[in-house]
Amino acid sequence: MTTRRLAGRVALITGATGGIGAATAELFAREGARLVITDVADGPLRDLARRIEALGAEVVAARLDVSSAREWAEAITVVRERFGTLNVLVNLAGIVDWPGIEDTAEDAWDRVIDVNQKGTWLGMKAAMPLLRASGNGSVINTSSVLGLVGSGSAAAYQASKGAVRLLSKTAAVEYACQGVRVNSVHPGVIATPMIQEILDEQGDRQPDIQRTPMRRAGRAAEVAPAYLFLACDDSSFVTGSELVIDGGLTAH
Repeated sequence: MTTRRLAGRVALITGATGGIGAATAELFAREGARLVITDVADGPLRDLARRIEALGAEVVAARLDVSSAREWAEAITVVRERFGTLNVLVNLAGIVDWPGIEDTAEDAWDRVIDVNQKGTWLGMKAAMPLLRASGNGSVINTSSVLGLVGSGSAAAYQASKGAVRLLSKTAAVEYACQGVRVNSVHPGVIATPMIQEILDEQGDRQPDIQRTPMRRAGRAAEVAPAYLFLACDDSSFVTGSELVIDGGLTAH
């Protein structure tokens, strides 16, 4: 049984076809949200929209490259014309590049920063007028445990996710008295397609799993409730916070 904690609310989710994105979109739908789901993958986006419609939720699918201010403006126009309001923005779109400092190519660095860091900022910039007007807005930005601690690799990814952490905090302070809360979520090793490839390459040893005290990868369905908590009134006094979901990885 669901509690319909998002009944009547409108949520825009970027990167919606990824493992965590799809789990979050479907959970929001079950909790009564009206959804605008976005991604650059048109086919998977249409498939996700059909699954959400089967849950009885109202959903609009829109292509969105989060690194483009123009496409953000178009997405917000879709929200305004279809629903007239926006209560929740979930910035989930992200890409990863694994090399360290010396092996990272400049164009790869720029692309990761454009999507992960700039895309998060552009999303808040575009959506904030509607969020403020709603009187009860929530922005949920996706960082990572690699936005909290170093790994010795993934230089561009870590730089972008560390930036998302502090960008979320400064936005939380800026909008604290304007009816919008801003928080960040920091997943650890989660068995999504982006991470599974790395786990498979690590073979039986899987050092990332071994560094996780619970000795397993998380599931997307274990991360989605964090977004639900931050989206609904259960977190009405939570802003500028980091919600870490990592099986204990950053506890030692």
